[in-house]
Amino acid sequence: MIIARSPLRITLGGGGTDLPSYYRDHGGFLVAAAIDKYVYVTVMRPFVEGIFLKYSQLEHVREPQEIEHPIIREAIRMLEFRTPQVEITTLADIPAGTGLGSSGSFTTALLKALYAHRRRTIRSSDLARLACEIEIDRLNEPIGKQDQYIAAYGGITCFRFNPDESVDAEPLAIPFETMADLEDNLLLFFSGFSRSAGSILKDQKVRSQSGDSDMIANLHYVKELAVRSERALVTGKIREFGALMHEHWEHKKRRSGGMSNPQIDEWYELGMNNGAIGGKLVGAGGGGFLMFYAEDRNRLRHAMCRAGLEEVRFRFDFEGTKILLS
Repeated sequence: MIIARSPLRITLGGGGTDLPSYYRDHGGFLVAAAIDKYVYVTVMRPFVEGIFLKYSQLEHVREPQEIEHPIIREAIRMLEFRTPQVEITTLADIPAGTGLGSSGSFTTALLKALYAHRRRTIRSSDLARLACEIEIDRLNEPIGKQDQYIAAYGGITCFRFNPDESVDAEPLAIPFETMADLEDNLLLFFSGFSRSAGSILKDQKVRSQSGDSDMIANLHYVKELAVRSERALVTGKIREFGALMHEHWEHKKRRSGGMSNPQIDEWYELGMNNGAIGGKLVGAGGGGFLMFYAEDRNRLRHAMCRAGLEEVRFRFDFEGTKILLS
């Protein structure tokens, strides 16, 4: 049996500039962090021929083209399983549709496990690239590249998405005290809303490709905010980083009417009035997790708890996608 594990992520700045519709013309930049909440994939060889899949559904088919799960189907096709005899099971610490990049984490874990099943190794850069090929090129999902890359690499990492499709990854040169501060004072609260990012990201894709000046200007500004966030973290100006989170959220909401809703706005205002310096909704928007940088984390926790939001505590993951058992 092979067990692979891939971390989920939070975006610290620049989200949206990793979509091909933007970076292919302008180049993208963002800072992301892997967290210790994971997607797990197990791969084993059953006693009988066929493909056995266990996720939110059960599948038993004989040929890859019969697989209903699109990512698993394309991954098996990519690795050219000619006479499939494989069983794949998936588990996750956090449900899909909550803004933490679960799809990219799943794809990287699946590919890592399938490579190990074939007794092959794969570098983080190639793992992320192939995961993007499956989701963006083969399945034509209107998503960006950050989820696959931060899942593969782990850590707190800066990514440059270049117009020629190359990606530069560099660990953020952050002081230890600043990293510990982030782990203590970045707080995640589940909104109770799960959503598919597809409609919001599709709108961004269409508007970017059509040269919508407001959308392009917004993403230019968000990219500059990511550069300023990187600088604030490297120099230990953590309060400035918190304020930049708030500025980023204000600009992010302008990209789409579906980015927020009155209930999320109410919770965000509650957080800002109870110990938060800045915050945002993690992911494409519309639901998932609210993330705050807190000056008074106990006051913020109590306020969110009284409002009925559940906190998910986390630490950073510095291992990226890895094999736990082979």
